[in-house]
Amino acid sequence: MAKKKIIPHRNEMPRQDPETRRRNFDEVALGYSMEQAVAEAGRCLQCKKPTCIEGCPVQVRIPDFIRKVRDKDMWGAVEALKDLNSLPAICGRVCPQETQCESKCVLGKKFEPVAIGRLERFVADWEMSQGVRAPKPAAPSGHSVAVIGSGPAGLTAAGDLAKMGHRVVLYESLHAPGGVLIYGIPEFRLPKDVVRTEVSYVESLGVEVRLNSVVGKLYTIAELLDEYDAVFLGTGAGLPTFMRIPGENYNGVNSANEFLTRTNLMKAYLFPEWDTPVTIKPRVAVVGAGNVAMDSSRCALRLGAEEVHIVYRRSRAEVPARAEEFHHAEEEGIIFDFLTNPVEIHGNDEGWVTGMRCIKMELGEPDASGRRRPIPIPGSEFDMDTDIVVMALGTRPNPLVFANAPDLERTRWGTVAAIEETGRTKKERVWAGGDIVTGTATVISAMGAGKRAAADINAYLNDSTAPWWNE
Repeated sequence: MAKKKIIPHRNEMPRQDPETRRRNFDEVALGYSMEQAVAEAGRCLQCKKPTCIEGCPVQVRIPDFIRKVRDKDMWGAVEALKDLNSLPAICGRVCPQETQCESKCVLGKKFEPVAIGRLERFVADWEMSQGVRAPKPAAPSGHSVAVIGSGPAGLTAAGDLAKMGHRVVLYESLHAPGGVLIYGIPEFRLPKDVVRTEVSYVESLGVEVRLNSVVGKLYTIAELLDEYDAVFLGTGAGLPTFMRIPGENYNGVNSANEFLTRTNLMKAYLFPEWDTPVTIKPRVAVVGAGNVAMDSSRCALRLGAEEVHIVYRRSRAEVPARAEEFHHAEEEGIIFDFLTNPVEIHGNDEGWVTGMRCIKMELGEPDASGRRRPIPIPGSEFDMDTDIVVMALGTRPNPLVFANAPDLERTRWGTVAAIEETGRTKKERVWAGGDIVTGTATVISAMGAGKRAAADINAYLNDSTAPWWNE
């Protein structure tokens, strides 16, 4: 048999020109054509021991679906992909494949890894173009589960539990389902129609979605436990973090949560057609350098800002955002101020931001995260002119969900104490997963937590005689 010819470089995905896209909210990446997808799928070595699966938190059958694409068996590719992942169109767009499945690709040891994420998106988009097929309903188990939060962890847990035959009711506090997928990630990265299609698929599995349902306010966890056999908490981490520096109460200082929610879910970018304005002035500074900071800065640019800075206390090498998002932000003209940290926000007599006092930093020894600790340089303070400040510094779980649940143990960071492998909390019949347990993390890691919890909920419902919590 002839030896397979190795193609060293991946097929590039078409995308909007930076000068054009920096002023619109249309999707940046345009997706593969069938010809490009088949060519990329042909690069896969179809390894006997596919290490790429080890890098996937939800254990997608990666070589199987890629082989189906190579052979143009598209419905077979859909089946292989969605067997373990109910949200492939979302994952294909926002998951950090470069640090997960693609980082484990055998081809990537010498050449560019197979573009697994791009192929995942291609298969999911192809299915949407053909019409998503309703799955065969599972036989009822007689058990019921309440899932709180319709973000990636909740949607995954709900979908898996429904596939197992359990009655699932999903509670969402907002007026649209999707959690951070719908309010936190901009249209140009993750179109709302894609999220709605994925949510509809989960509903087609038999999941009932109840909107405007605030657990902790309208219902307590104890009340849900009276009605359901199990409860899964997937409410994420929606409480913003601020720096606690002078001037943070001036008008024009925003949390990234509110800024992105107004822009994405409440469609501020369509103002005045949609009556949800966001105040944007010529100069915007975004503090932080994660994915949320990239999203905030790029939204500000599209909303009309003339100059947008990302202010980050570490160096370029420590930027936690996805490499692709960082690259796209640079292409669009975002200015990066590395080794810089705000110490005070200035304002005028009318109460509006006029600038920031910053200090230069240098990197010392690594801290608990493994990154070098930023240290202020005495005497290096300087003033930065800015009209709007967006704080994108991470988030914590909203304490509202814990109302009337004193026995739901939390960590010193305010997250829920839960067993990573199963999602079990110390409160019997209550599981948790995603950012409410880990703090701010990735969509796919939240999905993995939802999947593990669903498997353990199913095991518990089928046999609840084992000890609930083992120290």
